[in-house]
Amino acid sequence: MDFGSMDRRQLTMAGSGMSVLLTLHFTFPLLSQHLFYWKNPSQQKAIAVIILLAPLYAVNSFVGLLDTQGSKPLFMLLTSVKHCYDALAVATFLALIYSYLNISMSTNAVPDEIKGREIHHLFPMNLFQPRTAHLNHQTLRLLKQWTLQFVIIRPVCSILTTALQIIGMYPSWLNWTFVVVLNLSILLAMYALVVFYRVFPKELEPHKPLTKFICIVGIVFFSFWQGLVLDILVKTGTIGSHHFWLDTEHVGEAIQHVIVCVEMVLYSVLQQYAYHVSPYSGDLESKLRQRKY
Repeated sequence: MDFGSMDRRQLTMAGSGMSVLLTLHFTFPLLSQHLFYWKNPSQQKAIAVIILLAPLYAVNSFVGLLDTQGSKPLFMLLTSVKHCYDALAVATFLALIYSYLNISMSTNAVPDEIKGREIHHLFPMNLFQPRTAHLNHQTLRLLKQWTLQFVIIRPVCSILTTALQIIGMYPSWLNWTFVVVLNLSILLAMYALVVFYRVFPKELEPHKPLTKFICIVGIVFFSFWQGLVLDILVKTGTIGSHHFWLDTEHVGEAIQHVIVCVEMVLYSVLQQYAYHVSPYSGDLESKLRQRKY
């Protein structure tokens, strides 16, 4: 492949394609390791769903980059699938946290040893909740509801957006209405996950919670805000066609696709640490070593 003879568009496509391949390269060996060391199905099913987020985003963005100016119905369909998978991944991530804490999602029964822990709400949530609350089954259920509302709102907004665009009834004011609703939903879900992280530091510490949190928040939430910022920059004229290789109408989408392709490589590498198979492979690996000797 002669990179010197390529124009900007070809170089961008080649770099994005390589990023997708690298994301797949890092993700599927990790997935296969979990399938091989299938020791805790409830947790590893959740892990499998979550680590597939990166390749899904990478492939989706690359497909959008292949034909940003055309195949709109196909890309809208793929985007809707991606958004529904976002909801599934967030719900699965919450279930994984509950599994680590040995708490039932259905009953929200808080073990006695952690019951009563203080929850210090930050601004602006302390305008609607007591500044200091105590952990019990009601507060735990509330945190779960704050997270799971995104699981409902995200796919509903995506499906409505796709349907309205197909039938040609999608004015700009409605687009911004969905943006505001999604922003509020994302902020509330992310706040609830942060509270989980702060309330259960000791119980979650062995499970590398920070890297897991960065992966899910970065892929699902920050990618949304990144696209929103690019859309605003294009509409205000800050980013024009001379910055990239597409017309101004599509330049924001194209830049977002390229950035996401590259970012998913980084997240797939981070997931090697966040969701390493070692917690599930230890016993089996030791048995295999004993057989060798």
